[in-house]
Amino acid sequence: MDEINPAAIKANPGEKVTPMMQQYLRIKAEYPTMLVFYRMGDFYELFHDDAEKAARILGITLTARGASNGNPIKMCGIPFHSLDPYLAKLVKLGESCAICEQIGDPATSKGPVERKVMRVVTPGTLTDADLLPEKAERPLLAMCMISQRKVVTTGLAWLSLASGGLKLMEFSGDSRTVGLRLQQELERIAPAEILRSDGSGAELFEDDGTAHTQRVPDWHFDVVGGHKALLDQLGVATLTGFGADGLGAAFGAAGALLRYAQSTQGRGLQHVRSLSTETENEFIGLDAATRRNLELTETIRGQESPTLFSLLDHCRTAMGSRLLRHWLHHARRDQNVARARHAAIAALAQSDAAGALSATLAEVPDIERITTRIALLSARPRDLASLRDGLRQLPALRRSVQQAFTAGEESLLSTIHDALATPAICLDLLERAVAPEPAAMVRDGGVFARGFDAELDELRGLSENAGQFLVDLETRERARTGIANLRVEYNKVHGFYIEVTHGQTDKVPDDYRRRQTLKNAERYITPELKVFEDKALSAQDKALVREKILYDQLLADLAPHIGTLQTISQGLAQLDTLTALTTHALQHNWCAPQLVGEPCLVICEGRHPVVEKQIERFIANDCKFNDERRLLLITGPNMGGKSTFMRQVALITLLAYIGSYVPATSATIGPIDRIFTRIGATDDLAGGRSTFMVEMTESAAILNGATAQSLVLMDEVGRGTSTFDGLALAWAIARHLIDTSRSFTLFATHYFELTQLPESHPSAANVHLSAVEHKDSIVFLHAVQAGPASQSYGLQVAQLAGVPQTVIKAARKHLARLESQALDTTPQLDLFALPCVEPDDAPAPASGHDAAADALREALHEALAAIDPDALTPREALEQLYQLKRLATP
Repeated sequence: MDEINPAAIKANPGEKVTPMMQQYLRIKAEYPTMLVFYRMGDFYELFHDDAEKAARILGITLTARGASNGNPIKMCGIPFHSLDPYLAKLVKLGESCAICEQIGDPATSKGPVERKVMRVVTPGTLTDADLLPEKAERPLLAMCMISQRKVVTTGLAWLSLASGGLKLMEFSGDSRTVGLRLQQELERIAPAEILRSDGSGAELFEDDGTAHTQRVPDWHFDVVGGHKALLDQLGVATLTGFGADGLGAAFGAAGALLRYAQSTQGRGLQHVRSLSTETENEFIGLDAATRRNLELTETIRGQESPTLFSLLDHCRTAMGSRLLRHWLHHARRDQNVARARHAAIAALAQSDAAGALSATLAEVPDIERITTRIALLSARPRDLASLRDGLRQLPALRRSVQQAFTAGEESLLSTIHDALATPAICLDLLERAVAPEPAAMVRDGGVFARGFDAELDELRGLSENAGQFLVDLETRERARTGIANLRVEYNKVHGFYIEVTHGQTDKVPDDYRRRQTLKNAERYITPELKVFEDKALSAQDKALVREKILYDQLLADLAPHIGTLQTISQGLAQLDTLTALTTHALQHNWCAPQLVGEPCLVICEGRHPVVEKQIERFIANDCKFNDERRLLLITGPNMGGKSTFMRQVALITLLAYIGSYVPATSATIGPIDRIFTRIGATDDLAGGRSTFMVEMTESAAILNGATAQSLVLMDEVGRGTSTFDGLALAWAIARHLIDTSRSFTLFATHYFELTQLPESHPSAANVHLSAVEHKDSIVFLHAVQAGPASQSYGLQVAQLAGVPQTVIKAARKHLARLESQALDTTPQLDLFALPCVEPDDAPAPASGHDAAADALREALHEALAAIDPDALTPREALEQLYQLKRLATP
C-alpha cells in the first residue's frame, strides 16, 4: 500500500503533515488491510488508497485534500448518518472496515479531536440488522492444521456472532483425504469469512471465492492458548461436559476465532455461552453437487426461488426461517431426532393449533439477534421495545402449545413449552423503562418511559413546560407593549426570541435587546426570556445526558438475562419451524414418513414437492428399494420425467430426516448416511475442466464415498464422451454400485444395452417413464412403469424443441439406414454382442467353402461360447486368448 506513515514523516522533516493527518496515519497503521472510516464532524472520510478503492466500489466522488510528497492526498467521504447502506455494500463484496469515531470534546481539545476505532466490521462478524441477511447465518470460521509425519489433523471452529452459536470439529487423515473432507465441510458450513494461517497444512486450502479469507499470525492458533480461551469464554474448568475432550487442532482454531471476534467488537462476547462439537457421522452427507442439484436453498441458476426452502418457509419469524434453512442442510442421521419432530407436527395438526400459533408468532421479533446486540452493547432503543412486545406474546404461545400435548409427557412440544416461560424480571424492567414508542437513537432522547427515573422526569418537565411559558409570555408582552402581532418563538440556531415587525419597532420597550435583523422584522431577547432559555436548553442537554447514562445501565441490567433470552429464542425458532411444516403438510396433503432400522426405501405415490406446485397436474410415482432390490435402471424419453422422479426420491428422503412430513401417500425409509447426485451437464472453465471431466470427477466422488446406506442418483453417466467409451463407463459404474457399494441407486440412462444388467444381477431392476407416440408427435405420460423403455423418442423431442423439419427428415432417414445396417432387428445394440462387420464393408465370399474352414469356424464359435468373461481372472483371460489364437492359426 503506497501511503504515508509516521516513519516516513520523521524521515522527511521538511514535509508538512497536519496533526490531524498524523493522527489518521497512526490509526491506519493499526488496520492496514481494512478501509478506515475516519469521523470528521458530520462525515466519515477515507484517504489515500482507501479513498480510491471506496470511491470505485461505492460510486462516490473522489477528491483531494492537501498534498503529501508533492502529490494530492486522495479523499472521499459519506455523511455519518448514511454509513450503514455503504457498509452493507462493502461487506457484501468481502471488504472489512474500521469505524473511527470522535471520542473527545471539540470545544476543549487542543489540536485534533481525540479519535478511536470503536468497531470493526468484517463479513463474518456482523451483528447489525441492517447488514445481515434476515433468513441466513453468516458464520466466522477458523481452521487450524497440524501435520505429524504423513497425517494431517484439521480443526475447525465456527461462530455465528449474531446468535452466539460456537461449534468445533476435528478430523485427520492423509493430505488428499483431509483436503476433500475440508472442502465438503466448508460447503456445508458456508462461512462468510475464514481465518487461516500460512503455517503447516495451508497448501491444502485454496482461498474460496464465496468466503473472504483473512490471514492471521500462526501464534494465534496455539492449542494450549486456545483451550484456555475456551475455558475462560464459557466460564468452566473443563470441557468434558461439552464433548470436547481430546481435541487439539480444534482448540487452536477456537483460540484464533475468539481473539479475532473480540477484537472486532472491542469487547467480550457475553452471549457466547455454549459449545457444541460436531462429528462426521452426525449429519446426512450432502456434497456441493447434491445441494446444487436438489435446489435446497438456491436454484441451479443461483436464484432464491423456487427452491425447497422457499416452498416450506411459512415461518413468521426470522429465527424460524434460519432454523429451517439449517435443518435442510443439516439433516441428522439419528432417526429419533426426526421422529420427535414428526410427532410434534402430528400433535399440532391434530390439535388444530397451527393457525393460532402462526398468528401469534407474527408478533414476535428476532429475539435471537436482539439478544446478541444487548450483549455487545449495540442494541438500539427500538430493539428493546420490540423485545418487550415479543416477550408479551409468550403466555399466548404457551397456551396454544399446551393444547397439543398431555401434561407430564416427555416430548419435543413439552420441551418447547418449558423454554417459553416468561422472564418476569426482564419483562418488568423493559415495561417500566422503555417508552411505548421510543426514538430510533439514544441521542434523540425520548427513549425512557415516564415515571422510570425521577431526575429525568424533572428535566423533561422543564423542557416540556416551555411551550406554556412561551404562550403566557407572548400574551403578557402583547398587553404590555400594545404590539398585537408580537410573537415569542424558538429555533435551534438562535434559541428563544421575540419577533416584532418593522412597523411596530417604535413600540419596543427599553429592556428588549436586539438578537437578529430580518428583512421584515426584528428579533429580540429580554432578561426574563434569557434566564428561561438558559434553564430550558440546559434541561434538554442534561436530559439527553441522563438518558445516555440510564440506557447504558439498562443494557447492563439486561445482561444477566441473556442466557434466558437465548433459550427463549431457540424455543421460538423450533416452534415457528414446526408450525410452518405443519401448515404446509396440512395444505398439501403430505403424510408422516416411517423411519425404520432395516434397509429399505419404499415410497408410494411420491411427488416432487416443488414441481407439483409449478404445474397443473403432477403424476405421482412409486419407488421401491430393499435389501434385494438396490438399483433401478431408468430409461425413457428426454423430458419424460426421469430427473424429476430421481430428485423427488432424494427430496422425500431428506424431508423425512429433517423431521418434515413428505409429499407421498406413504413412505418407509431405512437408515441413510449420505445422498449423492450426478445430474446435469456443465463445464468448469475457470478450473480448466470439461463437461466430461466434471461428470467423471463427481462420479469418482460417489464411487469412493457411497456405502450400503447411501442414496445415489446417477443421470446419463458417460454421455460426455464417445458412444462406446461412455457405454463402457456407464456399465462399469453401474456394476460397481451394484456389487461393491450396494447403495440404493437410481440410474437413468439412454444406453439401452444397460437394461440387460438385471439378467445377471438380481438386485437391479428396470423401470421406464412411459410416453405415447401419435403420428410424428409424442405425449409424455410421466408415469414410472416396470421394464425397459422401447425407444428413446429423440427425434420427436427434437421436433418439439423446434428443430427444422428438414433436419428432422434427414435424421429420420439416417436413423433408418443405421438400423438396417444393424445385425439385430432391434434398433438398440447389445453391449455384450460380438463385433460385426458392416455389410457394405464385408469381403466377398470365396467361391468354394472347404470343410476345413467350416470346421475352424465352428471350433471358434464353440470356444467363444464356452468363455464367461466376468468369471475369468486376468491370467485365465490371457490363456483363453492364446488358445483362440492357436485355433485361428491354420
